[in-house]
Amino acid sequence: MISEELRKEEMELRKKLAEQGASSGGNAVPATNKRNKWDESASTEHEKTHSAVSKWSETPVTSDAPSAMTQTASRWDVTPVITSGGKSGRNRWDETPTGKVVGGETPGKKRSRWDETPQPLGKFVDGKLQTPSATPIGAAGMATPLVNYNMTPEMSQQLRWEAEIDERNQPISDAELDALFPPGYKILDPPPNYIPLRTPSKKLLATPTPLTGTPGFAILPTPSRESYAIPPTPSETALPFIKPEDYQYFGKLLEEGTDEENLPEEEQKERKIMRLLLKIKNGTPPQRKTALRQITEKATEFGAENLFNQMLPLLMSPTLEDQERHLLVKVIDRILYKLGDMVRPFVHKILVVIEPLLIDEDYYARVEGREIISNLAKAAGLAAMIATMRPDIDNSDEYVRNTTARAFAVVASALGIPALLPFLKAVCQSKKSWQARHTGIKIVQQIAILMGAAVLPHLKMMVVIAEQGLVDEQQKVRTITALALSALAEAAFPYGIEAFDSVLRPLFKGIMMHRGKGLAAFLKAIGYIIPLMDASYAKYYTKEVMNILIREFQSPDEEMKKIVLKVVKQCVSTDGVEPSYVKETILPEFFRHFWVRRMALDKRNHAQVVETTVEIANRVGCSEVINRIVDDLKDESEPYRKMVIETIEKIIQNLGANDIDIRLEEQLVDGILYAFQEQASDDTQVMLTGFGVVVNALGIRIKPYLPQVCGTIKWRLNNKSAKVRMQAADLITRIAAVMKLCGEDQLMGHLGIVLYEYLGEEYPEVLGSILGALKAIVNVIGIDLVGRIADRGAEFVSAREWMRICFELLDMLKAHKKAIRRAAVNTFGYIAKAIGPQDVLHTLLNNLKVLERQMRVCTTVAIAIVAETCSPFTILPALMNEYRIPDMNIQNGVLKALSFMFEYIGEMGKDYICAVAPLLEDALIDRDVIHRQTAATTVKHVALGVMGLGCEDILTHLLNFIWPNIFEVSPHVINAVMEAMEGLMVSLGPGRIFLYVLQGLYHPARKVREVYWKIFNSLYIYGQDSLVCAYPRLEDDGVNNYRRATMDLFI
Repeated sequence: MISEELRKEEMELRKKLAEQGASSGGNAVPATNKRNKWDESASTEHEKTHSAVSKWSETPVTSDAPSAMTQTASRWDVTPVITSGGKSGRNRWDETPTGKVVGGETPGKKRSRWDETPQPLGKFVDGKLQTPSATPIGAAGMATPLVNYNMTPEMSQQLRWEAEIDERNQPISDAELDALFPPGYKILDPPPNYIPLRTPSKKLLATPTPLTGTPGFAILPTPSRESYAIPPTPSETALPFIKPEDYQYFGKLLEEGTDEENLPEEEQKERKIMRLLLKIKNGTPPQRKTALRQITEKATEFGAENLFNQMLPLLMSPTLEDQERHLLVKVIDRILYKLGDMVRPFVHKILVVIEPLLIDEDYYARVEGREIISNLAKAAGLAAMIATMRPDIDNSDEYVRNTTARAFAVVASALGIPALLPFLKAVCQSKKSWQARHTGIKIVQQIAILMGAAVLPHLKMMVVIAEQGLVDEQQKVRTITALALSALAEAAFPYGIEAFDSVLRPLFKGIMMHRGKGLAAFLKAIGYIIPLMDASYAKYYTKEVMNILIREFQSPDEEMKKIVLKVVKQCVSTDGVEPSYVKETILPEFFRHFWVRRMALDKRNHAQVVETTVEIANRVGCSEVINRIVDDLKDESEPYRKMVIETIEKIIQNLGANDIDIRLEEQLVDGILYAFQEQASDDTQVMLTGFGVVVNALGIRIKPYLPQVCGTIKWRLNNKSAKVRMQAADLITRIAAVMKLCGEDQLMGHLGIVLYEYLGEEYPEVLGSILGALKAIVNVIGIDLVGRIADRGAEFVSAREWMRICFELLDMLKAHKKAIRRAAVNTFGYIAKAIGPQDVLHTLLNNLKVLERQMRVCTTVAIAIVAETCSPFTILPALMNEYRIPDMNIQNGVLKALSFMFEYIGEMGKDYICAVAPLLEDALIDRDVIHRQTAATTVKHVALGVMGLGCEDILTHLLNFIWPNIFEVSPHVINAVMEAMEGLMVSLGPGRIFLYVLQGLYHPARKVREVYWKIFNSLYIYGQDSLVCAYPRLEDDGVNNYRRATMDLFI
């Protein structure tokens, strides 16, 4: 009801509007700006003044009005027509307003509505928006709407929305523009030669496009780069790409319109340096090489200030990559050498940038930092370096002092320790600041770490310089002094105990007084000094320090534990320390505090505990230590069991199993079997190695336990985890020799049968381990497994079964392990020998058609081995026939197989070189570079195989096909061609090749000469004396005598 009332109200309003339009003569602009999608375009005064042909012509109509038309027409009646000269009231459903009649046409002539080409909606002509075409393209803006009878409710709703949007977004009319603009604007007339398109070929465009079309679409012009605010890299300057983060350093190079010739000289230099640095940092290798040479040669011309002002900010860039930093370090190295003492004013700036590299996480960054500071010290001199770094020695920031100490150590390594010792002595005795003393002693420590045994000549002086720090009032100074002495002792080992005489008493006094980090440092120093002593002194001092060490066994501090373990290891390993003392004093407390589960989980101290325990075992014997830990093989914690078995493995490896008694032997085997069965982690290598070492060390004594061991292995071979099966097979490989030693041939035969049943294993790695175990069993029995089957037992296996094995082996060709691939390839040869090559070859040739490259390469190797095993004449016909298939992969595979075959058969190749020559000719003139590359490799192997066997004519023929390829640019192809040339040098002699080379040595083109001289250099290196007889005869010129009389006599 409501909608019906609204519709009636709307109709009344429309009638009133139509009457108002009729009373004003149809020319007035409606008061409202709202227009419906189907409204006709109102004619304006400008349209009426248009002359000639308008591109927005109306839909033509006839002048005959229907007689039945009444004044009160329905809104759905036919479109009324306007008779010539008549005026009537206009309705919003009237026809599209017409312009003037096109000249030459009869007004009464009936015209089709498709005659004229409609223009797209919304174009401006003469500065005003024209009316839409009579039949517009697309649905929007049509005078005659496109009717779609299959419209869904969704599409209908969408059309309503589009109509509303169109109504709200209509173009501004001329009247509205006139109201908006101030006076003075006018609409321009079209050019006099403008003629709208009216070609018949364009008439089809009048057909309405589907609703989904995009009427009036035009591709916008590409936005200018200024709109994005990204300055480009000018192509004409051939500069490398500049990253966005580098604009702050190289931005000046991107300024357009700069006339560099008129710039001041300093700014020109700055731009040149900037350009060279950009090429070094971001350029291609040739650009980089040239720029590096230029910046080095012109370093003095550019000046140190200009160079470092641009390079040092670059080095400090947070976005600098490792490779870029390496290149800039190389630049600084070279220019430091070139500039010499000109760098002195910039030493501080360089050090500020470079010193942080000395404590970088990356090893190579630290090396590069040391390299620059070393070169800087050589260029600037010691005085400049000390004067620059002196203020940083007593800096309050520990980071600055640390890097300064490391820098001084590098200076000492560059200029020599003696040059720095007087300065160090003064610094270490400084009364003004403890920071200076701390840094001075740290310099001594860093010198010892950096230079190692090179400190020996100056050891006494360095100890004297540092010793005062042991009694310093500052705790940090005392600690760093002890660490410095430990570094000196470690560097001097096993010499120099005399130098440390003066510090022994303060050190031992210090371990009584200190706790925590200070005690750890003092213990570390004593631990490194004791191994330098004679046996009697070492024994005394070990006993003195051991009480403190045993007390610190229970320290919760991880760093202290690490140092205590290290000191115990060093004390125990020193001559003079008696096994009985270690056994009675150290062992009980050591095992009580360190052999606990928590140590196995601590990655840092785990290895240290193992090493110290092994060292103790070396001193007190194998069984003494193993007795204490063997029960831990059955511990619940797997990491702890691993630590135990790792220790037992190393002890038995060092000392053997001779002092292990029967009881301990049983415990050991039982524990290892338990640990082997109970492991759950993926890391099985420790357990496997330990088991193998123990079994091999026990030797014949393991015999009673072998059935139990083999039972465990068989059970684990059936495990669902591939790694467990693989580990069990690998264990057989390790114990096969011991089983033979124990005379367990029957047990080995049983294991062999079990392994044979597992040859259907799906995982290549596991299958490789199973094959390895089988091979180990067969080898110790004295038979080569595959050879035995192929040579003597081929008739026991049917040909069909051999073929099945061939197909199984194909998958093995793509195993990850190279050893598995090699074993599979060799097996093809044995099988081919057993059943004949034809069937095996058929399988292999089909395999050349696969896409996977690794599979094809392994297949070609297998074909070559079959050829070697069964003689080449059995393979060549089928192989050459396969080359006729026009498939690149297959042809490349055939060529590669030929290459491998000739490599394997060597001298036998003389019987087949004539047969394959046409095939090689075809390959050497093929468009595909891979064909030519592989063929060149084949020619190399052929040439080397038939040297001295009378095949020079064929080889010369092949040389004629090889020679045009010497200008190839692909690295792989040119390598293959040059190798073929070298093979032909061997077989044909350097003289024959030299005759070819002689043609191009003085060619006018440089690139041609370069290639010829490269070959000549190879010839000269290979056979300098052989070339003498091939040199051309030159007539004497009066000044020089070119005659070789000895050659004439020889001939």
